[in-house]
Amino acid sequence: MLIFLQKIFKTNSVYQLIIVFLVFAISGSLSVYVSEPVLNLLNYKEYVPNKIIQIFLRLLIIFPVYQIILLGVGAIFGEFQYFWDFEKRFWKRFKK
Repeated sequence: MLIFLQKIFKTNSVYQLIIVFLVFAISGSLSVYVSEPVLNLLNYKEYVPNKIIQIFLRLLIIFPVYQIILLGVGAIFGEFQYFWDFEKRFWKRFKK
């Protein structure tokens, strides 16, 4: 199973795979946590009463915050190049 995941995530070892999973987990949680003050600063709930649009706006804020945090946390764990390459592959999919 781990070998299969290594091929999917293009990692060199099980250790690197575990680090990648850890970085993804930390980045996801941290991006939601960090985006909350940004959203409160914008006071979006006062201007947008519709819950669906509020969720959409929240996702619009979280997405770029996540991309930046992913690179930062990846750098802290010594995997900046892996996540930089991951970001480039991710954005290439949208160019098509």
